[in-house]
Amino acid sequence: MMSGYRENDMYDAMENKFLPMYSIASGVGVKVLPDLYCYTNQIVNICLVGDSADDFVLIDTGMPESSGRIIEAIEERFGADSKPKAIILTHGHFDHVGAVVDLVEKWDVKVYAHEKELPFLTGKQSYPDPDGTVEGGLVAKMSPMFPTDPVDLGSHVEALPSDGTVPHMREWRWVHTPGHAPGQIALFREEDRALIAADTFVTVKQESLYKVMTQELEINGPPRYLTTDWNAAWESVKKLQELNPSVAVTGHGVPVEGQELTEGLARLVSDFDKIAIPDYGRYVDGEH
Repeated sequence: MMSGYRENDMYDAMENKFLPMYSIASGVGVKVLPDLYCYTNQIVNICLVGDSADDFVLIDTGMPESSGRIIEAIEERFGADSKPKAIILTHGHFDHVGAVVDLVEKWDVKVYAHEKELPFLTGKQSYPDPDGTVEGGLVAKMSPMFPTDPVDLGSHVEALPSDGTVPHMREWRWVHTPGHAPGQIALFREEDRALIAADTFVTVKQESLYKVMTQELEINGPPRYLTTDWNAAWESVKKLQELNPSVAVTGHGVPVEGQELTEGLARLVSDFDKIAIPDYGRYVDGEH
């Protein structure tokens, strides 16, 4: 059997793609709200939404070859043999789907994503190559080594409902936030204005290895090396600011709330061209 292929209908393009990248927060879990838990897997955040072992959902699946650490974090939170009702993927980049095949095999749960991400989750289409020439730091320079091949979840993945509802997340709705990925979504709960922003915006300068490692808080645009449509990315940030979130968990960096979130988002929206859009890079210059 070729590496990556499984006994069922799935193919794991993330197999043997471990990347030794870590932040100071790696392995740390934070209870952001009673039913919103953020766990940092190396350099990326995953979320557990729900407050009991028999009623929670996993948002994203971290870095390649990290399923063991994610399972440990979930069992520490909810107890041995806990498993989510479903997995929601905010998008299909390698650091958000790294362990998805392993976890689906273990739990036999359904995966949901935006319909525009399905080609990257069913083996049909690879993402554009990361831009190692983009303005930024060492992580940007390292980005050409990041995996872009699609995983294939076969019949285990399906599109999110078109009405904005989220399976097994009754009070939440999904919001389409393209730019960083064609079908990227954020998740929002109106009642307490809680936001899971994915990589629509982040709270660390993700291109800088030093800032990734130290997790210095800085509300910024999406990771530059994988963002291919900057106009759409700007519009997506505006869309999330209009929701007036009270607390946000982003795909990278620390959770942020209150005035720091409100002011940081307002600054990012007004100065997106200066803060987020790089001065040069393949996708900035219109190449694809």
